[in-house]
Amino acid sequence: VLLIVMALSFGIDDYIEGGVITAVILLNIVVGFVQDYHAEKAIMSLYALSAPVSKVMRDGAIEHAKAETVVVGDIVHLNVGDIVPADLRLIDGINVSTDEALLTGESLPVNKTPHKIFENYSDIPVGDRTNMAYSATTMSQGRATGIVVATGVNTEVGQIAEMLRSRGRVTEGSNIAVRSWNRFKNGFKVVLGLEGTPLQIKLSKFALLLFALAILLAVIVFSAAKWDVRGEVLIYGICVGVAVIPESLIAVLTITIAVGTKAMAKGNVIVRKLSALEAVGGVTNICSDKTGTLTQGKMIARKAWIPAMGTMTIHDTTNPFDPSSGFVRMNDCDIDIEEYDDSAHLDTFLKAIALCNLSSVYKSSADDASVSTASEAGWVSVGEPTEIALQVLAMRFNSGKATLMDGGNLELLAEFPFDSNFKRMAVIYKDKTETTAHAYMKGAVEVMLPALLSSDSEKKQISAVAEEMAGNGLRVLCVGQKLVPNDDPKQLTDRATAESSIGFVGLVGLYDPPRLETAEAVRRCQMAGITVHMLTGDHIKTATAIAHEVGILSGAAPNSNSGSAIMPASEFDKLSDEEVDAIETLPLVLARCSPKTKVRVVQAMHRRNAFCVMTGDGVNDAPALRISSVGVAMGLNGSDVAKEAADMVLTDDNFASIVKAVEEGRRLFDNIQKFLLHLLISNISQVLLLLIGLAFKDADGNSVFPLSPLEILWVNLITSSFLALGLGVEEAQPDIMLRPPHDLRVGVFTPELIADKFIYGTFMGSLCIAAFTSVAFGVGGGDQALGRDCNEGWNDSCGIVFRARATTYATLSFLLLVTAWEVKHFSRSLFNLYPHVEGGPRFFGLSVFGAVWRNRFLFWAVVAGFVITFPVVYIPVINRIVFKHEAITWEWGVVVACLVVYLAAVESWKAVKRRFGLGSGKYRLLTVEDAEMRAGLAPLEGEKV
Repeated sequence: VLLIVMALSFGIDDYIEGGVITAVILLNIVVGFVQDYHAEKAIMSLYALSAPVSKVMRDGAIEHAKAETVVVGDIVHLNVGDIVPADLRLIDGINVSTDEALLTGESLPVNKTPHKIFENYSDIPVGDRTNMAYSATTMSQGRATGIVVATGVNTEVGQIAEMLRSRGRVTEGSNIAVRSWNRFKNGFKVVLGLEGTPLQIKLSKFALLLFALAILLAVIVFSAAKWDVRGEVLIYGICVGVAVIPESLIAVLTITIAVGTKAMAKGNVIVRKLSALEAVGGVTNICSDKTGTLTQGKMIARKAWIPAMGTMTIHDTTNPFDPSSGFVRMNDCDIDIEEYDDSAHLDTFLKAIALCNLSSVYKSSADDASVSTASEAGWVSVGEPTEIALQVLAMRFNSGKATLMDGGNLELLAEFPFDSNFKRMAVIYKDKTETTAHAYMKGAVEVMLPALLSSDSEKKQISAVAEEMAGNGLRVLCVGQKLVPNDDPKQLTDRATAESSIGFVGLVGLYDPPRLETAEAVRRCQMAGITVHMLTGDHIKTATAIAHEVGILSGAAPNSNSGSAIMPASEFDKLSDEEVDAIETLPLVLARCSPKTKVRVVQAMHRRNAFCVMTGDGVNDAPALRISSVGVAMGLNGSDVAKEAADMVLTDDNFASIVKAVEEGRRLFDNIQKFLLHLLISNISQVLLLLIGLAFKDADGNSVFPLSPLEILWVNLITSSFLALGLGVEEAQPDIMLRPPHDLRVGVFTPELIADKFIYGTFMGSLCIAAFTSVAFGVGGGDQALGRDCNEGWNDSCGIVFRARATTYATLSFLLLVTAWEVKHFSRSLFNLYPHVEGGPRFFGLSVFGAVWRNRFLFWAVVAGFVITFPVVYIPVINRIVFKHEAITWEWGVVVACLVVYLAAVESWKAVKRRFGLGSGKYRLLTVEDAEMRAGLAPLEGEKV
């Protein structure tokens, strides 16, 4: 549009106006480029943070390195869910299979044989090279170790990409007309802004609607001029169209989103999909895993029960990785660990928990400084928290895996890794000094019981002890073992056979303390109208105890099932969709949860029109992450597959970070509404002013423009743009997490915003008309008040018109500047933006100056707007020739009067909203007490409400 105005200006030989518009266009291009560059750079840096990470062996230690930094010769360790970072020659592995659909199109996972050697390697198809793992494929099962043999374009998938690149981009359809049409269509969508996030597309469509309205308004201007479309009339008509289009809308939105992504990154949340940034502020439910998210993820073995010996308890452990931390008691008596060296029952138990285990714990050294593993007080651990805790327990008795394997007598024959569906793990080891092998197994108690050789009475006793442990918040695992004859190869290949007829060894109870900040984060969610659900694989009593501890279950007794609030996943899975929908509220705690259960929970929430966050870390969590409103993967312990399926990644695996993301999402939504409202108020007021202004006729019967074309462009492109940008970086309101979620189905165009833009726009437009008429007709007016040809430029008859224009321009500018502060809150008074809530936390009870000073960018944008108005009005030549107005004196009284009336009108409308609870007015006195009452929470001890 600006290019059209510029071309028309030069076309009618108005070089001054054309030059000014050219300068404005260049300024917008430079500013837009700089803003987009920084925004794109920020977003790309965030994508880089969420790039796949690989476990690489370098200098004898395991490092977590970005996949792109892996080089030929590196030794890479792969686990289930990892994305293979390069082409690898496998050298070791257990039950390895990879998903190669991306490379070969094979729909089923391909089993790998690391130790197999092919003689004619080059003649073997890629899909049959079972001793290789290829870049971009995914580990479906097992674990493996491989040496990097190719990276980048030298990999198999890289060669395919290179072939496609060399042949040029192929678009759908072989017909040249189809390809040309697709290119044109895609380019056209980019130009119109119809690509991007849902909100960006919605606002781009809104801008196109306004563009159509702008054309209609231009036609109205031309008809009012009796179709005598001369130079100034033509430009004025186009400028009226410009007035209805918020030119800076998409640019400000882009910057606001970029600022939001950077803020989330500082809060340990990496945004992978920008659409999630818009949605997370409106979530109504959060479905969280327990281990490592609600809890610290640093498990400690607290209790073990070995039937022949009794109950062992571990006390005063300060370092979860140090085997010497704390002390051990047996049956409530202190013991000397060395006294139990000859206990066969304890020896079997320790071997089972140490060997049926993939973790390693060792004393750190100076060379481990760069190792990206869990470490604390001189000890380093690698592996899952559960297995680390078991390994540390075995090491207390000098029976850790490293010690047992040190003699070289033990050989691993088979491994059946843990699976979230099986909820158990088994290994088979052969001791070279014995004639038979040993199978060791651990898993959930209810899963292990059917496989045990124990009698029914013994199983009842095992269940009772496990229930007691779980009731104390411990995660209980059952440990078993059996002898495996050498002449039974099926035991080594068939999981069902290997995991049957197991002898019971003991139970072990693990404690994973909740994070210190979890209870407060859960409480903040509840006060914000967000329901928190725990979906865990733990025993129902363990889950219930932790849920009470962190506040998810705040009203029921700690050991009760509280109706439908707590439910085993097995019961939930048996319900039909109709039965699930009939439940008044979905369970707050689902125990022994499987990946399929998570998918059903998300689907049930969608049917209730709820917007949910789902967390996950495993391969099987990917479907639930993908279909949830916002999928959140764990960055520390999550698989690459889960991260790829997620919308956001937590770099600290902390539930509190999700709450920070919700708060940032709400802040972003609020700020988009604020700058959108400000821009639309400006547009509506100008359209009202300019259209009614067509009724002002000069001595020749021609319309007199109340604003010149350059005044319109200046207000839209200079004054409003920086104000909108300032509103886009507003800080969150202190009570932002005390109000219910906004409705994402309504979007940013809420009824309140629509009403406000028309009411404020009418106030502003009417006062601008009043300013023009009071000067033009109020003093020295008459039939000749509006002169002749005052749209073209200065002549002796245009004094009053030019002064009236200057007054109108100053009034419009001042009202827009004050509006930027007024829309900081839609219902709260400018003179009480941060009120002191009696008896509650002090919400920055500051003066007006203190309130507006909190946003430095917006403050200086407003101050600069006030200051720059004066040179525009007073500098000779610039005022008459460029802006077509005249210096004013007493007319400033009119400007100030309009400003006072406008403030009174806006404050009155806000008071009406507060009085009758309209829009955000219903939250005008929202306190912590209000939020707690709405959430059904009891006040915390010592908390002010």
